[in-house]
Amino acid sequence: MLKAGVLGAGHLGKIHLRLLQQSEKYELVGFYDPFTENATKVAKEFGYKLFDSIDDLIAAVEVIDIVTPTLSHFDCAKKAIESGCHVFIEKPITKTVTEAEAISALADKHQVKGQVGHVERFNPAFTAVNEKINQPMFIETHRLAEFNPRGTDVPVVLDLMIHDIDIILSVVQSKVKNVHGSAISVISETPDIANARIEFENGCVANLTASRISMKNMRKSRFFQKDAYISVDFLEKVAEVVRMKEVPENPDDFAMILQNAEGVKKQIYFDNPTVEGNNAILDELESFANAIQQNTTPIVSLHQGTEALRVAQQIIDCF
Repeated sequence: MLKAGVLGAGHLGKIHLRLLQQSEKYELVGFYDPFTENATKVAKEFGYKLFDSIDDLIAAVEVIDIVTPTLSHFDCAKKAIESGCHVFIEKPITKTVTEAEAISALADKHQVKGQVGHVERFNPAFTAVNEKINQPMFIETHRLAEFNPRGTDVPVVLDLMIHDIDIILSVVQSKVKNVHGSAISVISETPDIANARIEFENGCVANLTASRISMKNMRKSRFFQKDAYISVDFLEKVAEVVRMKEVPENPDDFAMILQNAEGVKKQIYFDNPTVEGNNAILDELESFANAIQQNTTPIVSLHQGTEALRVAQQIIDCF
């Protein structure tokens, strides 16, 4: 088991603490949070060991799980990496691309592993169809959320849209060519609604919409490729695959057949995969443990987290 410690005991930090304690791959050593009142309350309520400083916690563990505000990610990760700890960093990886690149370079220098908490990579609806997504040429995403004051210190692009940016970059095997974006602030000091268009060198186009002042929650992505339409509902944990194939010589009486103006016929097939329930946060934490123990590249590497932030920043720069 890997000795792990958590930095940050806010809403998400408490979830990480609970899951690390449950995991068979980690030994939860304790946590540190500079907000003494909250830290003491969490330690007393759940029995986790509270450390007096970041340095004391880092010295006691092999893995540091950083669940602090984004502004502090760089300083926390730098301190942990330079002490030889592997780091799991909640998304976005850091505040700036320059900081993210520095963290990646430090991890390479000190030969430690790093993973970024882009949890939607472990969403069961996405993992059920991930291997079926093959060279998509148009992608459309909608990530809408009801208003919540937590997270409004950063633009909605870094708060919500970055999840979809990471997913898109993971399935489109091509370099980003152009980025366009527009946004508006409604209730926050930073943009609350944003739309972006990402164009790739291979011709793929992705259209992304994110809002944190919606009347309802929605997290849907649609992938269009030559042979299929794939829909992923990250919120409801449902996935759908619709394929078009050549019509067989003797089609079934109930077959769905389309014919275009040239007379070419295609048959529609529905291939809805089984979506197995899981705890995506636990899965991402345990996948990181596997990467450390097996000396493999983490599923969401520091480099990938950096690239997601880079595209997010390009979108923000359009505003």
